[in-house]
Amino acid sequence: MKKFQELTEREVLALAISLEEEDERVYADFAEGLRQDYPASASMFEGMREEESAHRRRLIELFRQKFGEHIPLIRRQDVRGFVERPALWLIRPLRIEAVRKEASTMEVETRRFYEKAAARTQDAGIRQLLDDLINEEREHEERAQELDKEKLPASVKADEERAQRRLFVLQIVQPGLAGLMDGSVSTLAPVFAAAFATKNSHEAFLVGVAASAGAGISMGFAEALSDDGSLTGRGHPWVRGVICGAMTALGGIGHTLPFLLKDFRVALWAAGAVVVSELAVITWIRRRYMDSPWVSAALQVGLGGVLVFITGVLIGSS
Repeated sequence: MKKFQELTEREVLALAISLEEEDERVYADFAEGLRQDYPASASMFEGMREEESAHRRRLIELFRQKFGEHIPLIRRQDVRGFVERPALWLIRPLRIEAVRKEASTMEVETRRFYEKAAARTQDAGIRQLLDDLINEEREHEERAQELDKEKLPASVKADEERAQRRLFVLQIVQPGLAGLMDGSVSTLAPVFAAAFATKNSHEAFLVGVAASAGAGISMGFAEALSDDGSLTGRGHPWVRGVICGAMTALGGIGHTLPFLLKDFRVALWAAGAVVVSELAVITWIRRRYMDSPWVSAALQVGLGGVLVFITGVLIGSS
């Protein structure tokens, strides 16, 4: 890798052309990835792509005037000082906030490059163009930060926020909630059956850990293999599987941990209190993200939990 200070004016211009071409293609990928769920933001990035293309053409024209037809291939990875970019444009579905943040970072980096390049060039024509590009990149930076208020009025932003919330619910909340409900409810029976059958905290704890881990693995695979997310928009299947499996295990571990206490009665009451807390959290999540009425959500979750709990107690006491 070469130091920036070692680059000639010819190499600086060649690098600038390469940077603009890369930014143009990144913005094109952003626009394509956002088009379905965030059409207004996609339009904004399409406009930025066209402007980057115009920058590249102006740089190429100036390069031809100064140095001829051959443009050496100098890329950002060939010069020290550039930040490594995460390949967000390869991820589907794109996360709108991550894209906007990355766009702002790209414009800051490009503007600083032009500022340093303009400061060390001696050619008046090159400096003039670089100064113009500095101002235009600054406008891009402000546009990315402010989300282009002209193209994204309040009504459009509200629509995109609703779309973002919908994707968050589909890809994160739903698999997580399914796992938490399964882990919290389905493991009640084996844990409390073991507790009442043995009257031993340690044995109840071992059963709870085994039930939680087993349920987590099972639910994780079931969620990951349910669909690939390509048609439903539910995101990458293995991400959903990990979320669902982890929350399932967490739901079972919650009321298992109290059985680490040696006093069986204290452990039993503590586990019961944790169960109530778990059911309350599930009810709140259903109300918050699924728009379920409080009474309906509480009855659905509470009734299932009580029935499974009674089943475990009856089996353990028999």
